[in-house]
Amino acid sequence: MRVAVMAAGAVGGIIGARLAQSGHDVHFLARGAHLEAIRAAGLRIESPSGNFTLSPAQATDRPAEIGPVDLVVFAVKFWDAAAAARACRPLLAPGTAVLPLMNGVEALHLLQTQAAPAHALGGVAYVAAVIAAPGVIRQTGRFCCVVFGKADGRSSPRCEAIRAALTGAGIEATIAPDIARAVWEKFVLLAPLAAVTAAARSTVGAVVASSLLRTTLSQAIAEAVAVGRAGGVALADDAAARALAIADGMPKDMKTSLLQDLERGGRLEVPWLSGAVSRLGAERRVATPVCDTLNAVLAPLVRQDG
Repeated sequence: MRVAVMAAGAVGGIIGARLAQSGHDVHFLARGAHLEAIRAAGLRIESPSGNFTLSPAQATDRPAEIGPVDLVVFAVKFWDAAAAARACRPLLAPGTAVLPLMNGVEALHLLQTQAAPAHALGGVAYVAAVIAAPGVIRQTGRFCCVVFGKADGRSSPRCEAIRAALTGAGIEATIAPDIARAVWEKFVLLAPLAAVTAAARSTVGAVVASSLLRTTLSQAIAEAVAVGRAGGVALADDAAARALAIADGMPKDMKTSLLQDLERGGRLEVPWLSGAVSRLGAERRVATPVCDTLNAVLAPLVRQDG
């Protein structure tokens, strides 16, 4: 399978490197020091499952140099998503699939409106990783799972081929009959947990160990679940309890990507995380006072520039 990874960040780098390691023709899109390091020394993956360096690694900042592919792994921050989606157009052929692996619940809609209405799938990734240095991605947990599917819930030869490629690369892959539900099942924990950890400047362990912060997290999760249901997402009756239980089981020293972005002075995806809970809640007439307050606390820290 011919694959383009937009872009070679933590999630895209892990998925793309494992696909390349298993024999697929993978091209990475990157920029700046990260791109130069990959070109010079390959893409280094550090993981509890084993370290390896993909060298040489095919990397560029120009999609037109890659041309049409079978699969685009679309894993960018939402600040860059609209421009990145439009930049994907040279990668598209009639049979190309675009698989978004992003935070938030609006990636499929964005791809359908910006670049790839006939190509876009829904998707969600479970992988803990960071860019440790230019050209180096560190996976901090053993799990690496992708859930994806078509908006209409049907499978297809294209979906089956993607699943086979991911599975063959050692990535747990599932085709979801209800991809909206799968995406929201992650979001109802991710968005509140990211906001609480960032607002409190605290690890996941510190949040769940504090009665006040745990209560705040629980209330924010309940708001996200209510907003999802108001939009027609078939979340389970115990969705909120399950999300909180997952937080309890996370590594105590884990930091959400939002907190990591805050600590390094990067742009924050708040508008598409807890901000989306508030925004969609207002549209659907669901009260979200806890998420509204978290957004108010984080708003002065949301950088608009690059």
